[in-house]
Amino acid sequence: MEGLDWKTLKVKTHSLPKGGKKVIKEELTPKQIVQELDKYIVGQKEAKKAVAIALRNRWRRQKLPEELRDEVIPKNILMIGPTGVGKTEIARRLANLVGAPFIKVEATKFTEVGYVGRDVESIIRELAEASFKMVKAEKMEEVQEKAKKLAEEKILDYLVPRKVKRYGTFETFEQEESPAREKFREMLKNGELDNRVIEIEVEEKTAVVGGVIAPGMEDLENQLKDLFSSLAPKKRKRRKTTVKEAMKILQQQEAEKLIDMDEVASEAVYRAENYGIVFIDEIDKVAGKSSGSSPDVSREGVQRDLLPIVEGTTVSTKYGPIKTDHILFIAAGAFHLSKPSDLIPELQGRFPIRVELQPLTKEDFVKILTQPKNALIKQYKALMETEGVELEFTDEAIETIAEIAEEVNEKTENIGARRLHTILERIMEDFSFEAPELKGQHIIIDENLVRSKLKDVVQNEDLTRYIL
Repeated sequence: MEGLDWKTLKVKTHSLPKGGKKVIKEELTPKQIVQELDKYIVGQKEAKKAVAIALRNRWRRQKLPEELRDEVIPKNILMIGPTGVGKTEIARRLANLVGAPFIKVEATKFTEVGYVGRDVESIIRELAEASFKMVKAEKMEEVQEKAKKLAEEKILDYLVPRKVKRYGTFETFEQEESPAREKFREMLKNGELDNRVIEIEVEEKTAVVGGVIAPGMEDLENQLKDLFSSLAPKKRKRRKTTVKEAMKILQQQEAEKLIDMDEVASEAVYRAENYGIVFIDEIDKVAGKSSGSSPDVSREGVQRDLLPIVEGTTVSTKYGPIKTDHILFIAAGAFHLSKPSDLIPELQGRFPIRVELQPLTKEDFVKILTQPKNALIKQYKALMETEGVELEFTDEAIETIAEIAEEVNEKTENIGARRLHTILERIMEDFSFEAPELKGQHIIIDENLVRSKLKDVVQNEDLTRYIL
């Protein structure tokens, strides 16, 4: 292949994270992002459009001159809509799509500083941890080939020890390989030694026992554990295992030795600052005007504590300080008992993009059951196939399930697409239980079967509330 610069190719390959996510991050247009989200989420075009624009703006920001780049802040998004319509799924799929550090937190888990509970800065520490794991996994992937060769040499050392030459007190291994070692190398590559048991030396991680720490101070406990485990000397122990398992263990150890953890930490901080996405769920639960005597006295305090994080501040993490100015925050809430205007004005101003997600209709339920890559009907078919049972849903049955889901959501609490899980479990309960005895059979789920399984429950409103 003439005309190819192999050095350039190598650099390009090594700069890619696992799965080529960096390419996706750079090349996807807003329309393409929406198309990717459509594979998993039905409807909610406005919400998809808003997150696609926010994501593309982050890529655009990276292309700006440095003096202007710091001035462009992300436009945070507030999603408003009932439960089960896709708020969390949109944010989660978006993060997977672009390979960005992503965490989802519940606003109700945090309390005002001074109260027992988690403080909001732990959000950024969790984001840093997610970013570090992501970068470390990518770096480990880059050195896998080299680590595999080193692991092979170690296993061969255990199987066929090399001859040692001594020059006084100085020892060295013979460079020439013995015929036996060459033969074992071939056998190892061909998998002929996979089930052979050998004794290897592995690094033993020092277990640091946690003390009794007050609730809400888990971050402090984790930091103390990390500190003491790094101070403790590394122990090595001998362990008997198969060659196949030993290869995995030694390859992991060698890969960790080959990567520079300081470089990983530095890259993790950069990614968290520039590409990090924080999804704050149940934001409506900390909204609302609460009186001083109310047990929810810290609600407004949580909002006040969230404000500097969303506005832009510096949070200390074990990987280094992280500036939150360019982290994208997506907040979501049903706002049944409160409204967005119940949030403190300063926090409202930090979520300039408001997106209202629409309740799901019968047509949406039909699409959810059949169209996405992870559609529920596809999941149930795959599960039953493992038992040798062929499952088939007729179009009329799917229409009926969607119709009942919409009806029950209107009669009782609207829990969106989660209602489909409940209804399908009710329909499939007996088949799932008897599946091992039904091996080789072809089961057809039709409209009559669906109605007979759900007849008593749907007609009795009290039962519906408890069962569906």
